[in-house]
Amino acid sequence: MKVKQRMTPNPITATPDTSHRQAVQMMRDNNIRRLPVVDERGKLIGIVSESDLLSTAPSQATTLSIYEVYTLLEKLTLNQIMSTPVIAVDEECGLANAAHIMHQNKIGCLPVVRGDELVGIITETDIFSTLVEVLGGGEPGLRVDLRVADQKGVLAQVAQTIAGAGGNIVSLTTFHGEDTAHSILSIKVRGADENGLRAGLDALTEVEIVDFRPSGTGCAVNFG
Repeated sequence: MKVKQRMTPNPITATPDTSHRQAVQMMRDNNIRRLPVVDERGKLIGIVSESDLLSTAPSQATTLSIYEVYTLLEKLTLNQIMSTPVIAVDEECGLANAAHIMHQNKIGCLPVVRGDELVGIITETDIFSTLVEVLGGGEPGLRVDLRVADQKGVLAQVAQTIAGAGGNIVSLTTFHGEDTAHSILSIKVRGADENGLRAGLDALTEVEIVDFRPSGTGCAVNFG
């Protein structure tokens, strides 16, 4: 999957001369938390986040009057606040690679470019939504987590066992195990006979059931 399939296209942008107060209003009006900053040619030169704006605003304990605060924020421009240079990705970048770049650099978004042209923005919310989809979150069925030997043919045995129990694999994700010889398979299965599937998986010598439950059970807890 590529970034262009998950990004928000044609993002709202600001200029270096946009004031702090204008940037805050733009974020509020459009329900966004980041503003790419472009120059007069439309070239990406910086980015500013909601937290950047909050950290540069006067404290609520300030002795300045409301008029003085507004005057100060009107004079403060994004050229003085924005982060630059900006890490961006090409629209053809793989989504996993983009997520790795965000994780590695501890950033919450990536502007997306086509050559020098800004064409989109992808955020941690987009990545998280994709992860939920990949894991089959919210889909009905069984959530089956298996500890399997990292050997050829094991995945095929698991898939055959699920099919034999009348099940269909909605999603399948592989995670690193506790050691290099094993992996964790997290599978969302729909339509399977639960007892038959559990018995079939128990019979596989290189497979250990870690979790086996209907999707969504035993998760959310309310307090207060």
